Amino acid sequence: MDEIDRFLEEDLNGEGDVTSNALFTNELASARIIAKESAVLAGIDKAATVFDRTGATFQKEKEDGSIVSAMDVVATVNGSVKSILVGERLALNIIGRMSGIATQTKRIVDSCHRINPNVNIAATRKTTPGFRKYEKKAVELGGGESHRFGLFDAVMIKDNHIAAKGSFKQTIETVTSKISDKIIEVEVETEDQAIQAAQMDVDVIMLDNFSARKAREIAKKIKDINSSIMIEISGGITPENIHDYVKFADRISMGYLTHTIKNSDFSLELVK
Repeated sequence: MDEIDRFLEEDLNGEGDVTSNALFTNELASARIIAKESAVLAGIDKAATVFDRTGATFQKEKEDGSIVSAMDVVATVNGSVKSILVGERLALNIIGRMSGIATQTKRIVDSCHRINPNVNIAATRKTTPGFRKYEKKAVELGGGESHRFGLFDAVMIKDNHIAAKGSFKQTIETVTSKISDKIIEVEVETEDQAIQAAQMDVDVIMLDNFSARKAREIAKKIKDINSSIMIEISGGITPENIHDYVKFADRISMGYLTHTIKNSDFSLELVK
């Protein structure tokens, strides 16, 4: 059982769609999935999987990553009425959520690239449990990057690691002595920590919750010590203040991309 099966089971709970089962037998129908607003389309491939599992036939009219306008038909669905209705809300939830993330990500990426074409805009782990793969994919479809996917694929030394270990320097030394095959990133909260981390040749230094003015000053000092270190900005970054950091950042990570975004609006309409 994969996540699509689990999502369907959340709706069906072993009993099925009791409303549609009471109303229909094997009646056939066609439906269209329609964009109700402009968006970067995301999740259409996952919607196809939903309807494949319900027994309907799905035809994409638009591809993931494409720009759609209000009233564009993004897919058609054919099959029994029951096979269409049972997958309707799940498919729309996936497309709406992913397209909302992809759309806002593209807006932010495009506006930042007009200032600094080399800056990367990244998601964080502030994602919906069980839906991270979809949300991270949506960020990528909008032109952003995933950052680390979980706790397993990169080192991120954070404030609570340091607090529990008791020493900033010892925390980094312990990690670097044990891990050599993964990116090592350190979150810093003071200028002294940033300078110390730069002197220890970590791969990425995250400046967390700094003002733009202070972050710029510290970023320059880090690059003067080791120009290969990536400067990441994080903490309280919004569409309203991100441009203050763009010129000097290598990467800006935003929880906003996955925990604050409004879904894009799509509907499924049966064709009479």
